[in-house]
Amino acid sequence: MARILVVDDDPSIRQLLTDVLEMDGHEVATAVNGPDGVRAVQEAPPDFVVLDVMMPGMDGFEVLSAIREQPGDPVPVLMLTAAAEPGTNARAWAGGVDYYLAKPFTADAVLDLIEGVLSSNSDSYGG
Repeated sequence: MARILVVDDDPSIRQLLTDVLEMDGHEVATAVNGPDGVRAVQEAPPDFVVLDVMMPGMDGFEVLSAIREQPGDPVPVLMLTAAAEPGTNARAWAGGVDYYLAKPFTADAVLDLIEGVLSSNSDSYGG
């Protein structure tokens, strides 16, 4: 199936998403912070990125910006956030995010969204 990168500083969320996505047949790579996520995208471009907004050091918006600067076709990015601050989702859309979910989210909601995107883009990842 697809190669999916999960970038989140919360180990329980990384593990939940990894388990759900691997059970669905995807190859999952994880990054524990923004710089590791950017490096992972540069070294082995994924088919989809699940990205936390609030991370120490380099937040999700900075990671999104770095991902969008990569050459080639843009990778779909889903941002996850617990932030209830006004303007957070507007900032995400302005930064070029493709999808946005507020925490708490269900694993099924994430999986359904990713599956929908990847099935409509199946030629790009060979699925």
